[in-house]
Amino acid sequence: MSLLTRRLAFLPWLPAYVAVYFLFLYLPILLIPIFSFNNAATTTFPLAGFTTKWYGTLAGNGAMLEAARNSLVVGVCVALLSTTLGICAARAITRYRFRGQRAAAGLIMAPLFLPEIIVAVSLLMIVLALGLQLSLLTVILGQTVFCVPYAMSVLVSGFEGFDRSLEEASYDLGETALGTFRRVTLPVVAPAIVSSLLVTFTISLDEFILAFFLSGTEPTLPVYIWGQLRFAAKLPGVLALGTIMIAASILMLTLAEILRRRAESRTRIALTPT
Repeated sequence: MSLLTRRLAFLPWLPAYVAVYFLFLYLPILLIPIFSFNNAATTTFPLAGFTTKWYGTLAGNGAMLEAARNSLVVGVCVALLSTTLGICAARAITRYRFRGQRAAAGLIMAPLFLPEIIVAVSLLMIVLALGLQLSLLTVILGQTVFCVPYAMSVLVSGFEGFDRSLEEASYDLGETALGTFRRVTLPVVAPAIVSSLLVTFTISLDEFILAFFLSGTEPTLPVYIWGQLRFAAKLPGVLALGTIMIAASILMLTLAEILRRRAESRTRIALTPT
């Protein structure tokens, strides 16, 4: 049997393989919202009944609300810092050619490929060596290092294909570098910037390992959830909170992808000869 024949024989199995793959990957996640509406503290079938009381208990949980506030503060700061650094890195890589460019880009993207626990331990050692107190600030710094590669990968697509003659025309007309970026560059790459903000905020909101090592006495929401899993009676509330986080993450990532595709479409239209 030739190689082409073997490939054609395998094709009918591809849909089944994809279905099994996605079922294995996402079925545990789908069970979280199902059990969050169960009228019992156990996560077993059949369900005891339908209830929303576990969501109602979240509003009166002061420790959870404090952890949520910490996560929002960290997420906003990480999104702003990583996107700002990502803009600088993406602009340098797409606009200029310099010695060591590939090595610099590889080092920036390295946290994506290194085991996260190794990155967390390394950052903890650096923080302790500098004599810094573990707090939300150290979490912000650590997560920024981790999120910059994600921001840069999104922003590079926004800067690639940008017609540099537009910026040159702005300079020729007497506009400053800051004014050119604000009036010419920013409107074109704005969708990519917003997409980067949403992606990095979502990653920061869901990130656990770095926050676990660097948060100290100020836990973020994932660290708080990890602590609550030790108590079986609090499991339904954790499932309700997890459902809310899953829904928020899906919403933000979907919005980020829509904005990224719009930016890519604008770039493709701009490069299409008339």
